[in-house]
Amino acid sequence: MTDMFLEKFRALVPKYLEDEWQEEDGLPAEELDAALAEHQFQVPLVLREFYLAVGGCEDIMEAYHYFWDPEELEVDDEGFLMFLEDEEEQFTWGFRVGDLSIPDPIVYRRNNARGQWKSEEGTFSEFVFDMFEWAFNDEDEDED
Repeated sequence: MTDMFLEKFRALVPKYLEDEWQEEDGLPAEELDAALAEHQFQVPLVLREFYLAVGGCEDIMEAYHYFWDPEELEVDDEGFLMFLEDEEEQFTWGFRVGDLSIPDPIVYRRNNARGQWKSEEGTFSEFVFDMFEWAFNDEDEDED
């Protein structure tokens, strides 16, 4: 299987952290596969490649939002695989379980207070690149 997103995710490190991507920025495939094997669900290709590329890079994994470690992934009662939370735990992001076989599925956001899921109207890769653009550029503006 070819890597569809791996290099694009690895490029997040030099783009936002001004450092070269290092092997330890990603999770080793064996470690990731062992963590994911614990679950009763598969993860989309794009999420697997995200972990392989930057799953070990705390500055990326915890930039205003917290990506869950692979062993912490879970499916809620409404059928969404949750993978991300904001700092204040007001929102959680996930995929519909029915979409997990799609390489780059649409992301949904849950308002935790109301428990309602709403489409972000973008795929995981689109969402992640937009989110980091916002997170890191917002941080730069604060320093001015």
